[in-house]
Amino acid sequence: MGILGVSHLTFVVRDVERTARLVCEGLGAKEVYDSKAKNFSLSREKFFLLGGVWLAFMEGVPSERSYRHVAFEVTEEEIPRYEASLRSLGVEVREPRPRVAGEGLSLYFYDYDNNLFELHAGTLAQRLERYAQ
Repeated sequence: MGILGVSHLTFVVRDVERTARLVCEGLGAKEVYDSKAKNFSLSREKFFLLGGVWLAFMEGVPSERSYRHVAFEVTEEEIPRYEASLRSLGVEVREPRPRVAGEGLSLYFYDYDNNLFELHAGTLAQRLERYAQ
């Protein structure tokens, strides 16, 4: 038996409460666990479900900024709504990188702790088709 899929994604943040507001209010995640009452891991953590994906945020010292990121699939029509919501929460929305037609629209943003996220309207099949041209 091999890899079945992605289990969860873990990010290190300074303040899990502030991050909870970002992922719940900004992206629509549902909080499902808070270790505040009893910590079982390296530090306090909260778990969320977002689009069927388990996200874990642990308190600690965040890393430096890089282009390393996680992309969540959205429709192109939803991107302006997400951008407004994220900006209202004070996160930094990045200028989009140069793209070619057919690659799919993206919105990149940093959370409060240098973690880069992408909201992407497009599929791998579309990208490969476009790059093959």
